[in-house]
Amino acid sequence: MTGIEILPVTGLPEVQPGDMIADLIAERVSLRRGDVVVVTQKIVSKAEGRLVPLSPDDPAARLELIEAESRRVLRRRGDLVISETPHGFVCANAGVDVSNVEPGWAALLPVDPDRSARRIRDGLQARTGTTVGVIVSDTFGRPWRIGLTDVAVGCAGVAAVVDLRGTPDAAGRPLEVTEVAVADALAGAADLVMGKAAGVPVAVVRGVPEAWLRESSVRDEVVRPHAEDLFR
Repeated sequence: MTGIEILPVTGLPEVQPGDMIADLIAERVSLRRGDVVVVTQKIVSKAEGRLVPLSPDDPAARLELIEAESRRVLRRRGDLVISETPHGFVCANAGVDVSNVEPGWAALLPVDPDRSARRIRDGLQARTGTTVGVIVSDTFGRPWRIGLTDVAVGCAGVAAVVDLRGTPDAAGRPLEVTEVAVADALAGAADLVMGKAAGVPVAVVRGVPEAWLRESSVRDEVVRPHAEDLFR
């Protein structure tokens, strides 16, 4: 690897239900082979119509919506609910989010973020003739650590995890447990140029190693099976 460049994609309009995200991106950036396009979950949810009315003055309705979007509730503390979504993600409030949406509305996670990523990837490749990867990102907290960062909730054409087990370390010893969360790392890096309130919902990561560019799935590769989870 010689280096990675992260480019914000600016000038996108407010996304509406039914918009084709691939069209909006292709009109505003010249993509190169091997680029990885990181798209925030919020605009994917808007384009897919994953918006529901929610009064900010109705906490009971908010809780009912969170529970409806949860497979199971794991913890509660005041207004905060930590739950597992149908996708297998463990996150705050089942991903129900009222930031960066019109007042009186809430955005829900895409039904299948991997499928959303594939749709955007296929659209970009059809419009540009260029092979790219796509990551759908969202902002998650992290157990045992303060602060938020973006992680991948869906991906297409880029590895979710790169398994280095069995390869030698710098001293020639074989690695035994190292699996690198590549898609999460790229989502977090892209967030550095997108920000949380800058109105930049798309970024391009350029210079990704070719070995990382393959078919993948966040659900299949990142979500830890319950049998391997020590904390649930």
